[in-house]
Amino acid sequence: MTYDPDKHHRRSIRLRGHDYAQPGAYFVTVCAYQRECLLGHVVNGEMLLNEAGGVVRRCWENVPDHFPLVQLDAFVVMPNHVHGIIVIRCRGEASVPPHVFEEQPGSDASPLRQRPNGTRPGSLPAIVQNFKSISTRKTNAAHDTPYTPIWQRGYYEHIIRNEAELAGFREYIVGNPARWEEDENNPAFSKG
Repeated sequence: MTYDPDKHHRRSIRLRGHDYAQPGAYFVTVCAYQRECLLGHVVNGEMLLNEAGGVVRRCWENVPDHFPLVQLDAFVVMPNHVHGIIVIRCRGEASVPPHVFEEQPGSDASPLRQRPNGTRPGSLPAIVQNFKSISTRKTNAAHDTPYTPIWQRGYYEHIIRNEAELAGFREYIVGNPARWEEDENNPAFSKG
């Protein structure tokens, strides 16, 4: 299929000029395909993972095995999405404070611009792409359902700029199962 700008016009939500491979912290949300509740269910404010949810949790926990400069912070697997904080560290650092997001001269927001054949290695898009790919393969293998999509295309991210934001996102993630009844991702939730 050839590129047609009239059909293939996805607007990027990425921060223009930000290098998504530079050290710092990111809040990420990845949603299940068609927002189906594929990963378990919430009972009395507690998330109960099914087999697919357990595979997804293990794949998330294994991200640092594939990306040595990544440190995971708070995360939660919900029935139809995953929230997590990904910290990209500097080489040689044990950890990185989340407020190191001063733009560096010459940084480029597009991971594709620096690698015309794919995402930039070690960047946030590469990390999320790897997580989605591996968790899809492993979930499909466990259920003998090859080529079945698990995740929606794309993901949401927010650059965490300071300690207050970090604390707020941690609290949001930890409390997410308790708020499931009012969550806009909950298919049973009605806005009005």
